Amino acid sequence: MAWIRTVPDGDWEAEGGPLADLYAEVVDATHGRVDHIMVVHSLNPRGLNAHLGLYTSAMAGTATLRKVERELIALVVSLENHCHY
Repeated sequence: MAWIRTVPDGDWEAEGGPLADLYAEVVDATHGRVDHIMVVHSLNPRGLNAHLGLYTSAMAGTATLRKVERELIALVVSLENHCHY
């Protein structure tokens, strides 16, 4: 869980505006929730949109790696950087 103030993902659509517009793009369809790494941007929808663009580019940027391989690389980098994500 984030240690910063956030808008609970269940409230995004009620908030209206840019946050509600982004909800459909960041909600995990399988689990029906927004991942914590995206929720931390909820007070800054422009930052959320930028993070989403970066994530989308990184996860779909090459045809030589499968998504699961990209996720594993991200995991190893996070572990090496002592990131709790």
